[in-house]
Amino acid sequence: MIYKLKGKLVQCEENTVILELTGIFYKINIPKTVYDFLSNEKLENVELIIYHYLNIDKNRGIPVLVGFLEELERDFFEKFISVSGIGPKAALRAFDKPVSTIARAIEEGDMSFLQSLAGVGKQKAKQIIAHLQGKVGRFALIREKEDKHSEPSKNIIVEESMKILKRLQYNTKESEVMIKKVLTSNPQINSVEDFLNEIYRQRI
Repeated sequence: MIYKLKGKLVQCEENTVILELTGIFYKINIPKTVYDFLSNEKLENVELIIYHYLNIDKNRGIPVLVGFLEELERDFFEKFISVSGIGPKAALRAFDKPVSTIARAIEEGDMSFLQSLAGVGKQKAKQIIAHLQGKVGRFALIREKEDKHSEPSKNIIVEESMKILKRLQYNTKESEVMIKKVLTSNPQINSVEDFLNEIYRQRI
């Protein structure tokens, strides 16, 4: 049983990736959320947690690999396909939203959100809630991986702003006072440039 694959990312398409490991090329199915992360990051080497199953077709079993970024994502996938009528292929289509968001919708009984997932209609949404509600709360706590196009965290913005203020000859205490004032008055700021502009406006 394959648990994890780590290798060179040779090809990345919306539904599959190809990894090369010491001359062996593995074709791995991925959900849309994994594709979004990998395509944005432009990574050369990739590590994927694997779910492995046999697809039975005309009396022959075809091995299929499904890749996830985190072990908890794979565990949630296994929970999801335990619902009657939802197999691995259907689950892959449905995973076009982050695992944490899907898990939260299940715990909250959010029918409309679940029906918005690819291939999930009203009846399947009911089945998912009936089978999994109260059992997937821990998956709602997963923090999704950030890609390089995501907004910087507040800590990063504060750290960068502090560095710039020091280069502008403000001492640590002065910088901390100005930064605290902005965080209190305008906490929604999400870029270093806007943060420094706000500091300037408050000093006028």
